[in-house]
Amino acid sequence: MKFVILEPLGISFSKFEKLRAEFALLGHELVFYTDRNEEEDELIKRAEGADAVVLSNIPVRKAFIDACPNLTMISVAFTGVDHIDMNACNKRDILVSNAAGFSTESVAELTIGMILSLYRKIGAGDSITRFGGNRGNFLGTELNGKTIGIIGAGAIGLRVAEMAKVFNCKVIAYSRSEKTLEGIQFVDKEYLLRESDIVSLHVPLTPETKRLIGEKELKLMKSSAILINTARGSILDSDALCNALEKGEIAGAALDVYDKEPPLEKDHVLFSAPNLILLPHIAYATNESFDKRVDIVMENIRLWLQGKPRNIMN
Repeated sequence: MKFVILEPLGISFSKFEKLRAEFALLGHELVFYTDRNEEEDELIKRAEGADAVVLSNIPVRKAFIDACPNLTMISVAFTGVDHIDMNACNKRDILVSNAAGFSTESVAELTIGMILSLYRKIGAGDSITRFGGNRGNFLGTELNGKTIGIIGAGAIGLRVAEMAKVFNCKVIAYSRSEKTLEGIQFVDKEYLLRESDIVSLHVPLTPETKRLIGEKELKLMKSSAILINTARGSILDSDALCNALEKGEIAGAALDVYDKEPPLEKDHVLFSAPNLILLPHIAYATNESFDKRVDIVMENIRLWLQGKPRNIMN
């Protein structure tokens, strides 16, 4: 069989050589590309003859799948698979697996960091100092004792909840599936939005969660509340968020995800919004998480070869 890693994924050359030798002993060919290219024609060329491919968040459309007749498995080096044409995969019986759990720690840590950055105005403080200012009337807000509302009680959402408890936060959560967990009060979405000082989004992007937070939901939040999104950009209505921030309906927000991958267009609506931290989709990107995801996606392939597939998304 032929396996193609379509992009670098942070794999060192020495690690790839070990993987290539391992798969060669099993009678398989492993090909590795050291640059990222999202052009569909180039991806099709790279995947020629492949039985399985590995990629992260590069879009995989029907045209790619149709052009790869041997393809029977896609190992996604990412948690979400909303960038994969799952209908086309299902019609061809192409197994899609994800890298479940690779970024739980990294995303949860950045979520807490974004909350602290908003509350303690870290970015603003840096600018004041660099431009020769002093504290003046500068006051921050403490995380201690606040109520944090977690929308989406999966692995990342629950890890954020654990970290928030260290700061003596009250944790409430909204989940589409019924759950009971010690130290977390599960409530409906409207109650969560009304009662939370911090709302943090951790749901996958599905037809049901697209624009889950819009004008109506933002109006339910406290004027002193902040919103964090490290999940998927399309869960949140950017225009509604900008409007809410401009009107002071909520106190601030921090985003790491958008309707499209950065770079954003220069006239993006969010650039005019006050009290907003914008990051270039870095929550998952740490040395540790990248090492972990390589191990996960390659183990997905090993187990698939053994007839024991895991992390199945179809």
